Amino acid sequence: MASETMASFTTPALKEAMAEVATAIDALFDEVLAVPDDPRAILYEAMRHAAIGGGKRLRPLLVAASAGLFNVDRHSALRAGLAVECVHVYSLIHDDMPCMDDDDMRRGKPTVHKQFGEAVAVLAGDSLHALAFEIAADPRTHADPFVRAELTFELSRASGPAGMAGGQMMDLMAEETRFDLATTTRLQQLKTGALIGVCLEMGAILGHVPPAGRKMLRAYARDLGLAFQIADDLLDVEGDAAIVGKATGKDAEAGKATFVSLLGVERARTQAAMLVDQAVAHLSGWGAEADLLRAIARYVVERDH
Repeated sequence: MASETMASFTTPALKEAMAEVATAIDALFDEVLAVPDDPRAILYEAMRHAAIGGGKRLRPLLVAASAGLFNVDRHSALRAGLAVECVHVYSLIHDDMPCMDDDDMRRGKPTVHKQFGEAVAVLAGDSLHALAFEIAADPRTHADPFVRAELTFELSRASGPAGMAGGQMMDLMAEETRFDLATTTRLQQLKTGALIGVCLEMGAILGHVPPAGRKMLRAYARDLGLAFQIADDLLDVEGDAAIVGKATGKDAEAGKATFVSLLGVERARTQAAMLVDQAVAHLSGWGAEADLLRAIARYVVERDH
């Protein structure tokens, strides 16, 4: 449910879309993560703990919004969004572990390794990672095998060493090496931006849009991803941990270069606003059907968690 603070700057249409997608994704997770009556039960319980309830569901929302531009079947769009969210949740489970960021709280509740132990957390993350590609390749996601193959390929590329995992490796190195603005930007384009980018890509793939026709959506995603990360960096400095749902101030404590440490608070905020304006401008070829994507762009820099 949207917080009172978030509701004050979220358009009614965006609030409705966020609530609808969040409900649908929780229902799909409940279906695919039904707890078996055997010794695997704790694994499924850990996956459910991480995946169900909480989180902005921004990535499935982006898939649905992108797919909506091309009149894609809603169920197909939500299943593709579920696949991306599986990757996102697995990454949070692993990022929170002591060998990575060592966090105790996530989305306002104990992290998986705190609740279930480190071994279960590793397996829960691994299982969600595998489940993502099972969903992307499943005929229930799309009848066309070529569409399913492209969904799986793009999601795997965005998740691996040329995408999110590579960005996480750079983030770990940031604790040992002082990164400049260009390197920090590259880090975030991989760690955060790659998965946001694939959301827009997957919506277009579902709509049978060829790669050449996705140029503006890719540009939108690039600017949105950087704006999102700058907003995250600002929340780490200025946010209320009780609202954010996790510890704040950790980047400065670890000595990591961020957009805020490199630019300062005001320049970072100005840069985020400029990136949002650019992202929205990339949608000028669409009419009202792109209003949800425009609203999401405004939301990412105004959110409080």
